[in-house]
Amino acid sequence: MAPSLTVVSKIKVQLKLSISRLRMVEQKDAAIAKQQRRAMAQLLEQGKEESARIRVENIIRSDISTELLEILELYCELLLARIGLLEAKECDPGLEEAVKSIIYAAPRTEIKELQQARQLLVEKFGKDFALAAMENSDGKVAERVVKKLRVEPPDQELVTLYLREIARTYGVPWPNREEITDGEVGDSEDDNPGGGQALKNLEQPLSTEELSRATPPRDLGPKSPVSVAPPSPSTDNISPRVRLPAPPSLKPNAKMSGLKQQALSTESKRQDANGITKGKKDVVGGMIPDVDELAKRFAALKK
Repeated sequence: MAPSLTVVSKIKVQLKLSISRLRMVEQKDAAIAKQQRRAMAQLLEQGKEESARIRVENIIRSDISTELLEILELYCELLLARIGLLEAKECDPGLEEAVKSIIYAAPRTEIKELQQARQLLVEKFGKDFALAAMENSDGKVAERVVKKLRVEPPDQELVTLYLREIARTYGVPWPNREEITDGEVGDSEDDNPGGGQALKNLEQPLSTEELSRATPPRDLGPKSPVSVAPPSPSTDNISPRVRLPAPPSLKPNAKMSGLKQQALSTESKRQDANGITKGKKDVVGGMIPDVDELAKRFAALKK
């Protein structure tokens, strides 16, 4: 049992290394494919369509290889997540597809870490298991893995789709718009042979009187430089409306009210003081007597 645990631990380490290595290769292939696509766009722009059709097959093959690496990366992650099931003597049915797909595809890749993980899996489950996986006699290897590893030229339809997508991405007018326009015009003439006569049967233009009676559109005339877009309806507000802010209120605050009361109290005190002074000045008769009048009064008292 001890050797089995040792093999499982080695498989775990190699699976981790394989995943990191696969991701690095995928990023590298994606960068190379981007450069190749740019070169294809230049060929299409120069009118070298035949050369582009031959070279684009390398891009297609590179994309297929990248997809294969992504599938193998997923299988490695699956085995790493279910590493406990590898301790059994027989291969678990839930891992059989992943194990046999790695054994089948690893020799056809350039990932050394994945090939070492394959050797450990062969050592774990035996040569008969590995032979069945290599020959795919029981059909347990994933069909998409087998399809990606087939060596066959791509279809011309796929090549055309690749070139068209590359031209659209890099803004290259391919295929030529003149050819497409001529074809579309020819088809339209065949479909509508009486197109010239149909143009003559158009409606007569409106007269001046009818145009004067017509209601002008609302958009006619100068527009306001300020426009407010109404809010979009939502579940909280089904009928939204634009609400303008109200004018500022002119109600006095607490500070202004205190100042006003203080001013009123000061004014009342001033009026009271004026009243007292006025009372002091008032005497009998309503006026202060002069010196002559006082002398006359004093003389009258002596008599």
